[in-house]
Amino acid sequence: MKCPKCSSRNIRVLESRSAEAGQSVRRRRECMECKFRFTTYERIEFVPIMTIKREGSQESFDRNKILKGVMRACEKTDVSVKAMEALVEGLEETLQLADKQEITTREIGEMVLQRLQDLREVAYVRFASVYRQFRGVRDFMDELGTLVDNKDAIASEHNLETSNVDGDSAPSSSDRASVSI
Repeated sequence: MKCPKCSSRNIRVLESRSAEAGQSVRRRRECMECKFRFTTYERIEFVPIMTIKREGSQESFDRNKILKGVMRACEKTDVSVKAMEALVEGLEETLQLADKQEITTREIGEMVLQRLQDLREVAYVRFASVYRQFRGVRDFMDELGTLVDNKDAIASEHNLETSNVDGDSAPSSSDRASVSI
């Protein structure tokens, strides 16, 4: 390790601590020659992941592209930047642990959508409209219908679980109000 100011190799570590949720080590260092203090980070070096785009070209996985898309989808919502970063970190961790060196942008997009659906439905629809290239209102309506059906299926599953405990039954689809546009 060389001092970034004077290039001396006479460096000492002042302090070390875990950073980025245990994914890296932060070290505070001092040059013994010029007394300059600086911070370094040690991270696990993962195998680079290549993304295969729709047209077949390849490029290195770029978490910042995903983060930008998520931030755009979450714009003007109460989703914190910390929550958005956690979503992207979780996605990146999943990709690294999958031990695949190539993944399609389609697979990545579906993973983002799944996480956004749990985070904020409005962000999910916004991201889906760009990712799935919506052409008109019908595309939005179809996606919203799928979203509602998924929510109903989860609620129904939850009600079945609680009905086994309480003796109650889940509401039928006729019990729900329907809305048309």
